[in-house]
Amino acid sequence: MNSYTDKFNNSIKNTLFTKLPESEQLFIKEKAHKLHFTFSELKQIIDIARDLGMWNEKSIIEIFPDHEQKKVVFTRLRKAYEEIRNRPNSYKNFELKNIPQEQKYTFKTVPKDGFGLGLCPVASEKTRCCNLLTLDAVESCGFDCSYCSIQSFYNQNTITFDSGFADKLHNLNLDQNKTYHIGTGQSSDSLMWGNREGILDALFLFAKENPNVILEFKTKSDNIKYFLENDVPKNILCTWSLNTTTIIENEEHLAASLEKRINAARKVADKGVKVGFHFHPIVEYENYLNEYQEVYKKLLLQFKPQEVALVSFGTLTFIKPVIKQLREREFRTKITQIPHSDASGKTSYPHATKLEMFKHAYESFQPWHKDVFFYLCMEEHGMWAETFGYQYSTNNDFEHAMLSAYSEKVGITYLI
Repeated sequence: MNSYTDKFNNSIKNTLFTKLPESEQLFIKEKAHKLHFTFSELKQIIDIARDLGMWNEKSIIEIFPDHEQKKVVFTRLRKAYEEIRNRPNSYKNFELKNIPQEQKYTFKTVPKDGFGLGLCPVASEKTRCCNLLTLDAVESCGFDCSYCSIQSFYNQNTITFDSGFADKLHNLNLDQNKTYHIGTGQSSDSLMWGNREGILDALFLFAKENPNVILEFKTKSDNIKYFLENDVPKNILCTWSLNTTTIIENEEHLAASLEKRINAARKVADKGVKVGFHFHPIVEYENYLNEYQEVYKKLLLQFKPQEVALVSFGTLTFIKPVIKQLREREFRTKITQIPHSDASGKTSYPHATKLEMFKHAYESFQPWHKDVFFYLCMEEHGMWAETFGYQYSTNNDFEHAMLSAYSEKVGITYLI
């Protein structure tokens, strides 16, 4: 017994065992001593227990098989877990836990090496990519979306500004005979900080001085005060990441409501700024297609296609560090409760599920097909043909089509 006790104690090191409720720790320890689970089996059992708690589902104690043979127990436990994970999620009885009710963070303004202008961090040759350049105007985000990968790169409680940002932006040497697409919403939300540390002053000036740059602000906020009070260069796009109220309330913590985001987009469009909408991630759950349909209808009713530059679709895609980070958090989410399939080295929904959500979304926007640029974000090449009926041969072809469409929409000359 002592020899297995030592093995058990060594096996639970560097796992999430101590984060489980005490009753589940005692239960797993008792079963492990009885059945002599291996290190790998224990790690999986602990992760299963952690996931079930995070998903607000039955506990591991409730689904643990009653059998004397270890192999049978482990096989049945995995099967019960997979059945829970693979069925469509329901938020009907889902209860949030340890979700902040207000934003709490500290600000830092420091000189930084480098500039933070580079390729989109999720760019991959395995997926069709628009070659977006991203500009890290701010590091870390004050929202707390369950699925966001920003939390795996930055300290979520510290918002960092570069004291030399305006000067670096002004001195950026770009080819004036080329059209660029630069986004500011990858390392933080583009608008939630307003003009703090003069970042919007610097970015608006940059857009005015570089009419060959299409500058995209991507947000989940309704903080549009600066846009309403200032002249907005025509080469600026303001885009909103949207979702259903179910997902916003349960997974996009502290972000603006759906109504506030759409109202903010409407006010910005009224000022003559071209807007766009990102449905990323589209999340599968009970009745999800009908709920997304209602959001699509609202946009069709409230915006003219001439006002909208783009609509993009994407879904949940995970890398292991993000899943590990989510399991370490003391909160509840159903975001990882999906049937994980390989997606170019990452994990996502099965192909059939993604095709269902993307085709439904695109077909819902049929009145806009001729006047708005639609695209898939981070999806394999073949998914385009199945969703849109066409696909691009290369990332450069995709980029060319996107920049040509955006340039025409905002009224600038497209420079190849």
